[in-house]
Amino acid sequence: MRVLIINTSERVGGAAIAANRLMEALKKNGVKVKMLVRDKQTDHLTVIPVGNNWMQPFKFLWERLCIFIANKFSRKNLFQVDIANTGTNVTHLSEFQRADVIHLHWVNQGFLSLTDIDKIFHSGKRVVITMHDQWYFTGICHYSGDCQKYTNQCHDCPLIKGNLCGDLAKSVFLKKEKMYSDASLTFVGCSQWMADLAKTSKLTQGQKVVSIPNAINTERFRPLDKMEARDAFHLPKDKQLLLFGCQRITDERKGFKLLVEALQLIKKTHPNVAKATEVVVVGGEVESVRSQVPFDIIPVKYVSDPQRMVQLYNAVDVYVTPSLQDNLPNTIMEAMACGTPCVGFKVGGISEMIDHKETGYVAIYKDAQDFADGILWTLAADHAILSRQARNKVMITYSENAVTRKYIEIYED
Repeated sequence: MRVLIINTSERVGGAAIAANRLMEALKKNGVKVKMLVRDKQTDHLTVIPVGNNWMQPFKFLWERLCIFIANKFSRKNLFQVDIANTGTNVTHLSEFQRADVIHLHWVNQGFLSLTDIDKIFHSGKRVVITMHDQWYFTGICHYSGDCQKYTNQCHDCPLIKGNLCGDLAKSVFLKKEKMYSDASLTFVGCSQWMADLAKTSKLTQGQKVVSIPNAINTERFRPLDKMEARDAFHLPKDKQLLLFGCQRITDERKGFKLLVEALQLIKKTHPNVAKATEVVVVGGEVESVRSQVPFDIIPVKYVSDPQRMVQLYNAVDVYVTPSLQDNLPNTIMEAMACGTPCVGFKVGGISEMIDHKETGYVAIYKDAQDFADGILWTLAADHAILSRQARNKVMITYSENAVTRKYIEIYED
């Protein structure tokens, strides 16, 4: 069996990381697999770029421009939607033609157009689609929030200010409906939450929808000595450390404001805990929010080396993830694999990952007080017990063998 995984990027973004990890896990299980990408960042031989096409940047810009105009020349939500009006036909590539199974992941931002995807659907290959967000079963959005128009037909998308270019959500939804109607597809939600949402969409009716989580290398992501890990990042050894990571802190979906509110509540009601605790922040724009955080902040630049990230997870006491919408965050899986308990809201796939008061704390959605209580509870709990249970959860649910076995069954079905 030959499998071709297709994703926009090789390394950048959660979907890219998950797709790359799946490829490596499949290799270990004897599957012949390659990964086709638009943006290649390494020299790995099994990762194939679509080619040095000088048009690629212009395709990305053209799609953004169309969205920008439709949005009445506002940049708000510019990257929250994709209309897939331009892309690259990959069906003629030798890697595609040799593959038995085509496994689509995140293919947006000018990589594959709807026309390109339709050609894949009707190429005669078996097609599996892993949904890292909602885009495959909505009109144009990656996360719909409270909107449920996709259950019947998307139109007048709340993320777009106007219809200067027509109703983009409706036109894309109708194109997808036509594409899916005579195709045989398997949709895979990384979380049960995502799979359940997909099943309610008009687009997926008659198609197979299942849930399979992302995989993680539990030999790489594992518990290490905490003090040695802190030495690696020059972190204080006499403080309790919280870790928060985000590519763009100002992204409202990541819930940073609610984390700040929770920390303010802790400082007000438990000043001794606040004094003994610092927050390690990984990501961009840290300096712009430093004054908002009532705790001492330790900024860490983006960590690209997986082993360095393992050290960072081991260096802290709790990983906090106040996301307001998320599928199955790799960061929670990574932290738990390293034995670090997590605190997050009961939303998306997060509550499937964190077992309340067993591997961390699941707070009431958007409740800053409960999130604060969760941080306090986790800091005060027996860290050794939480650490062991978090690690065990990952070994049973997200290990490479557990995940690849399920995917191989899908491929062979």
